[in-house]
Amino acid sequence: MRSQYRSPSGDIGEGLRSPSGQSKQGANIFDSLWIKLLLVAAYLSLNISINLLNKWTISIYGFKFPIFLSMCHQAFSALALAPMMLLRSSYREQHSATITKQWPGLLAISAFFAFNLGANNISLITISLSLNQVIRACIPVATAVGAVLIEAKPPTRKEAVSLVVLVMGVGISIFEGSDTKATAHGILLCVLGTISNGFMMASIGKLLSEKLDVWRLTFYTAPVTCAMLALFYWKLESSRFAAYQMETLNHSMYAALILVGCVNALAYNVVHSLVIKVTSSVTTTVLGEAKIVLLLVLSSIWLGEADIWTPKMLLGVTTAILGFAMYSHAKLATGTAQYLPVIKGMPELAPMAERKEGSGSLGSRHGEWAKP
Repeated sequence: MRSQYRSPSGDIGEGLRSPSGQSKQGANIFDSLWIKLLLVAAYLSLNISINLLNKWTISIYGFKFPIFLSMCHQAFSALALAPMMLLRSSYREQHSATITKQWPGLLAISAFFAFNLGANNISLITISLSLNQVIRACIPVATAVGAVLIEAKPPTRKEAVSLVVLVMGVGISIFEGSDTKATAHGILLCVLGTISNGFMMASIGKLLSEKLDVWRLTFYTAPVTCAMLALFYWKLESSRFAAYQMETLNHSMYAALILVGCVNALAYNVVHSLVIKVTSSVTTTVLGEAKIVLLLVLSSIWLGEADIWTPKMLLGVTTAILGFAMYSHAKLATGTAQYLPVIKGMPELAPMAERKEGSGSLGSRHGEWAKP
């Protein structure tokens, strides 16, 4: 099985071998340069469109129910995976034993992810997508702190320097962007969601003792995450959403936006898995960096965020991207780059996998989550 890996931006991915261990056939089609270019273009387009659509739906269209939106994404993920998980015997036969043994870890991961997902989407109401993406570029910082506290694994000197540069850039951006109470509230939620994501990545090896591929992990955690979010939805959004439904004449419009976002996320999961399969870790790292830059540019053009680009904001964002790139390439240089792309309901769910130093393949985890 091709390995699962996490990019410094926090995306998750997995290889394409079945649970029985048999490799998929017909991979030769992916040797074509044109196919690889199409996959890369699709990856960037789908990733960027997910973020732009979420921000547009919540902030510009005015569907200010981010918790409900997050619930829909999780419910759709579970329903989309259900046929494969329930009909294929290779998956079906593992469910009972896995859930019985792993339920504490699955519950903890669901809680981390529910907070991460909800806090990030709520923050989009009051902060720009540009600032949101810059803050979320700090996921490696949160993961590194979590690794120190949970596993006593400090970063290397180069990694530490790059993380300091990254924090400086994000700090400048936050200081420049926090000019209103509402924005400060959004920034706080985005930061807390980022910390939750990072600590989830750092602790997932402790939480799970059995190897799980990305599809099984999502199938198990998505319903639980949805249920956890439902508690907050009932308390914070249910009455407002009922009033919104009464006042809104065109229910099909927001329903269509939600459905398009869910399908977009599912398509991104599939494409991202293929990109991981046919490209190198260097390519995936560069794509992660390009994604951030493109999102910043396009959000300024399409979401009307150009007015936030003061000289100080530009300095902060440039410094943050520099730190992010330094960290990415420091990981690659040490031969321990940790990668992974998606279960993208927004934001990312991203566990850890280790690359053997000096090898062209990932280490003993073989694209699955396991306790070290």
